[in-house]
Amino acid sequence: MKQQHKLFNVEDSAIVFINHQPQMLFGVASMDRVTLINNVTLIAKVANEYGVPVILTSVETEFLNGCVWSQLLDVFPSQQVIERTSMNPWDSMDFRKAIEATKRKNIILTGLWTEVCVAWPAIEMLGAGYNVYVVEDCCGATSPAAHEAALARMVQAGAVRLTTIPALLEWRHDWKHYNVLMGLLK
Repeated sequence: MKQQHKLFNVEDSAIVFINHQPQMLFGVASMDRVTLINNVTLIAKVANEYGVPVILTSVETEFLNGCVWSQLLDVFPSQQVIERTSMNPWDSMDFRKAIEATKRKNIILTGLWTEVCVAWPAIEMLGAGYNVYVVEDCCGATSPAAHEAALARMVQAGAVRLTTIPALLEWRHDWKHYNVLMGLLK
């Protein structure tokens, strides 16, 4: 069954947080930065609550971009951050091994910058047989045009666009989880 004809859930998906770092955020001009941080933090908290496998990756922490946002590290205090030098996370063997270790085919991507560090691995992961979902309001680009072009390119390659609220609701599409979600949303 094609991914577009099936919902993902907590048992078959993993989420990736790419380059949520101060200097990368400084370059974001595609959306309000505070809203971006809030969206990323919200989806991280829900992923943590539901036990969804998480991958955190950063690029050039010491020399260029700074550490992963404290908002993410506070949600995942014991999570190892995969440090890279490559612009494309898929070029990092540690990143690939982390994706493979999840044993999940539905990969949810968030990150900075949409046009490079999110689009490039999305395209290559699709080519490697993964189903890729891009949470577009948890991604930021250097301009609105760059963000939209990157999203279009990923969709043309087979990725699915969605936003924070539908993404976190899709993990557990049942009202019995309403109280947990409302507690996090507040």
